[in-house]
Amino acid sequence: MDSMTSTAAAPAGPAAQASPSQTLSRGIRALEILAAAPGPLTIAELADAMGVHRSVAYRILRTLEDHSLLVRDDAGKVQPGPGLAVLARGVSRNLQSAALPELTYLANSLDMTAFIAVWDHHDCITLVTVEPRHSGATVAQHPGTRHPINAGAPGIAIQSAFTGAEWDRLDTGVAYRQEAGEARRLGYSASHDEVIAGVSSLAAPIKVPGGRPAALAVVYIRSAHDPEAVGAALAGSAARIQEQLA
Repeated sequence: MDSMTSTAAAPAGPAAQASPSQTLSRGIRALEILAAAPGPLTIAELADAMGVHRSVAYRILRTLEDHSLLVRDDAGKVQPGPGLAVLARGVSRNLQSAALPELTYLANSLDMTAFIAVWDHHDCITLVTVEPRHSGATVAQHPGTRHPINAGAPGIAIQSAFTGAEWDRLDTGVAYRQEAGEARRLGYSASHDEVIAGVSSLAAPIKVPGGRPAALAVVYIRSAHDPEAVGAALAGSAARIQEQLA
């Protein structure tokens, strides 16, 4: 009789360890949640947001903490760490370098927070931001902040780098906003109450050679400046940034 051998099946269910790819995905998700949070989170809050058990979140956080990607305060709450800033310096390095002088000029001359937003899948993500030096109240716009690309002036400005037909051919799954056509004609876009209640934004597109377009934007609650003049200033700054990138 032929002998038969059997191979034990790998354990399944909750006892099985998460695959390396799942662990990596969870770590990235933890960083995304922390970057979007208005303040530090407890481990329990982060675990709930991730949809995992607290012990799983704790193991992931320990690894991220070892690489300075997050830190814990005296109360044990977690927040983004300095290691993220080191990584961010390499993201769109040329765009950041070209944009920083213009961002600084716009922020201080307009008394508004100025920033660069880049296109990521269905979202706009804030890449770099500058707040005015001498201003009593400004709108914070932290790097890593994201919102849907079809909401707000930065997303409209990015869409305005394309015609409606060009956008449709990209097959992004996101509708081309009617305002993008008007922004294409004016050179800048405007929005109010779309991303944050009571906040207005103006933005101009930046065409990045060999890459996706970005947006140069400002956010404010109230301003004595004429929106058309601010829009023209943004368009001028965007053009100078494009010259630096060419």
